[in-house]
Amino acid sequence: MTVNRINITVNGRKEQIEVPGHMTLLRMLREILALTGTKNGCEAGECGACTVLLNNEPVNSCMILAVECDGAEIFTVEGLTENGALDTLQKAFIEENAIQCGFCTPGMLISAYALLQRNPRPDENEIKEALVGNLCRCTGYDRIIKAIQDAERYSRRIV
Repeated sequence: MTVNRINITVNGRKEQIEVPGHMTLLRMLREILALTGTKNGCEAGECGACTVLLNNEPVNSCMILAVECDGAEIFTVEGLTENGALDTLQKAFIEENAIQCGFCTPGMLISAYALLQRNPRPDENEIKEALVGNLCRCTGYDRIIKAIQDAERYSRRIV
């Protein structure tokens, strides 16, 4: 088995790790770095539960090999908290009851966070477009969309 050494920055922290050539970014985050907030849903790039930011762009981490991330910046749902305090987007999801089983929530939060970094005041259509790759089977999307729209009323920190 071929092992590759990669240098990455995850949630602002520099890491140098060894990964097998076949390991996905998702598995590396969960199994090597113990960042289990990113969920393993379909392993086919269809559900969005594994969405992370790769160099500030939302990607399905199940579809990216870890070795492809050498030199990259990765941002996961764990990066939203600061000193244990929830980000205002997370608070908005809680306030709007936009979480039911919670399995899709990390991917939804990351996709929404990426959108809000580009556009702090998205309209409903822009939110729907940003979430097109994220599936929810429990809550439905109305509360999620409302939470994203309402996140602005909290004093959200911008990374």
